[in-house]
Amino acid sequence: MKSAVRNTIRRLFGAVLAAAPIISALPSCESIYDDLPPCDHGVSLRFVYDYNMEYADAFPSKVDCLTLLVYDADGRYVGTYTETGEALRREGYRMKLDLEPGVYRFVAYGGMACEKASFGFVQEPAEGSQMSDLRTALDADCLSDDDRRNLHPLYWGALTLPTGDLYNEGVVRMMKDTNNIRIVLQQMSGDKVDVDDFDFEITDDNTLFGVDNLTIPCGEVLYRPWARGQTSMGITDGGREVVAAFAELSVSRLMTGNAPRLVVRRRADGRNIIDLPLNNCLMMLKSELYADMQPQEFLDRQSEWSVVFFLSGDMSWIKTVIKINDWTVRINDSEL
Repeated sequence: MKSAVRNTIRRLFGAVLAAAPIISALPSCESIYDDLPPCDHGVSLRFVYDYNMEYADAFPSKVDCLTLLVYDADGRYVGTYTETGEALRREGYRMKLDLEPGVYRFVAYGGMACEKASFGFVQEPAEGSQMSDLRTALDADCLSDDDRRNLHPLYWGALTLPTGDLYNEGVVRMMKDTNNIRIVLQQMSGDKVDVDDFDFEITDDNTLFGVDNLTIPCGEVLYRPWARGQTSMGITDGGREVVAAFAELSVSRLMTGNAPRLVVRRRADGRNIIDLPLNNCLMMLKSELYADMQPQEFLDRQSEWSVVFFLSGDMSWIKTVIKINDWTVRINDSEL
């Protein structure tokens, strides 16, 4: 019996010794062979936009073009990569980059490489430029009355990641930098409100961004509506249609450290019937459902806003109630 066990052990040991030269001859990314191609080395990046109120990844449906800037660990510019095709629509889209071994810093912009882009680089990154010098700005034409339009959505994200053999995987999480604000004026009595009787505007200093996506003061700008018109709010008990006026304004990132203002002016006498600190107005929507959410995060996640103001018979704002994104907020002067 003991002899049989010893023979079995000898056979197993012999098989291991025979296989050892074969195993050591297999190609490995940790070894160098002159007659074998080098192993793929770099990063594989996935892009996610779930920094919204739904907490769901909307990158494939929202981002239609992508610009990725690559810097080394010391912030020196390495290169720019773009994707504008249908590949971005795939749920499993990843950008693979072949890079020399090392740690890299990535800055991503969604919406900047598109034909209708509203934002661009102040100075195009090039060899010798530093990451700290990176600036992006709103195209001045977007604020011109001759070319007033809905801002093309802008998204931003950043990641630091080392490379790896067969591509080290990383996730670049994006956030949205543009907002659409729909202002509705409704007469409490149900009478029609004519949009041509009013001017709408938002002022802010938020058109220049640093590499960290924070705004850099560069002067106040005036946002005016890219769309305006009439909308039906329903039928009264007497069967009369309630027609309200609306205007939609597209603005850059809203920052808690800034002081944007919303103004609605009555054309008949030039009087401002609404003149409010915009952030305070929008933050009234932040109910106890989002009690743990910081104000800046709330402003960033909620990028589409609808605000209804109720007017009296002389077309002045009744300063007791605002309806924001289907939430009715009853206010007093101290809240604004």
